[in-house]
Amino acid sequence: MLHIVFGAVLLVAVIWSIVSYNNLVSLKHNVAKAWANIDVLLKQRHDELPKLVETCKQHMQFEKTTLEQVMQARSAVFAAREAHDIAALGNAEGLLRSGLGQLFAVVEAYPELKSNETLQHLQSRITGLENAIADRREFYNESVNVNNVRIEQFPDAVVARLMNFQAAPLLKFSVAEKRDVNLAELFKGN
Repeated sequence: MLHIVFGAVLLVAVIWSIVSYNNLVSLKHNVAKAWANIDVLLKQRHDELPKLVETCKQHMQFEKTTLEQVMQARSAVFAAREAHDIAALGNAEGLLRSGLGQLFAVVEAYPELKSNETLQHLQSRITGLENAIADRREFYNESVNVNNVRIEQFPDAVVARLMNFQAAPLLKFSVAEKRDVNLAELFKGN
């Protein structure tokens, strides 16, 4: 009788370990999928920005620094994305958003550019990508949170430690990026 009880307890422990392991693997892959979704959108935006800058260059001879700032920020986002450096990506995204805000504010000073169909299309496309990226960042951070909580909670923490599951980093943003946009500052000097 003791062997049957011991065997049943052992069987339950093995089944629990398998189920727990499979759930943790699923969470880990959800985090990877969430990152991949962000990566796709960042790539699309990365491809659109040179078109936007080129369209603006044709009309904005005196706003070279604004265009350069956008392209430098674009490069920083690309480098962080390629390196899968979540912290650097948060900072680079802040710089890019600031540069795009300044660029779109400067466009207001150029009526012929503002009415340009290509620019309007690119602006709309990039704004749509920005919104989609924001949604995907939220999904990524939620996936990371679920994963990180689960690998720390008992009894899953036992399997997580045995199988070397690691916490994933949250995508964080700088204090400057969280502040409200100062529209007066964006239009200053234009």
